[in-house]
Amino acid sequence: MGKVIVIEFITLDGVVEDPDGRGGAGFGGWAFRFGVEAIAGDLFGIVPALDPGVLLFGRRTWEHLARLWPERSDPFSTAMNRARKVVVSRGEVELGAWEHSERLDGDLVDGVTRLAGEGDVVIIGSLSIVRELQAAGLVDEYRLFTFPTVVGDPHAERLFATAVELELVSIETRGPATFSVLAA
Repeated sequence: MGKVIVIEFITLDGVVEDPDGRGGAGFGGWAFRFGVEAIAGDLFGIVPALDPGVLLFGRRTWEHLARLWPERSDPFSTAMNRARKVVVSRGEVELGAWEHSERLDGDLVDGVTRLAGEGDVVIIGSLSIVRELQAAGLVDEYRLFTFPTVVGDPHAERLFATAVELELVSIETRGPATFSVLAA
């Protein structure tokens, strides 16, 4: 059985909303304050999890990344492009925009349980999916790239809506931020 791994950029006050500024939040773009190089490459160590694992995305996150990654050819982008990608959406998705993409039909929890039977399931962003998997108790691990920023907006979306007990597995400083692996 594979792990369900959640990957998020996060601020010191737990905000995961609009790290790149494309969401239009007044506080958006906080991850890019430190330059694109601060978030480049396989920061989260997901490449080993992708074979035979799968990347799971919500439609908006998948559409955004499908516009960026297919044209890139560095080693991390190549791994992302060849990985199996599963999209959760109630609407139509142009799956041909990013190779090796498919749609998850049916119930999310059942689908993720089935996918985890085949290997690791890595969720990048996609907070609504993460919330549903958190509620079902399916998240095994969080890989958080924590930026030295406090958004301070009480209405901003945070990763954890309630108290959660986690075990720190590892931590390291990478450029201006800290990368942490936490077991749920």
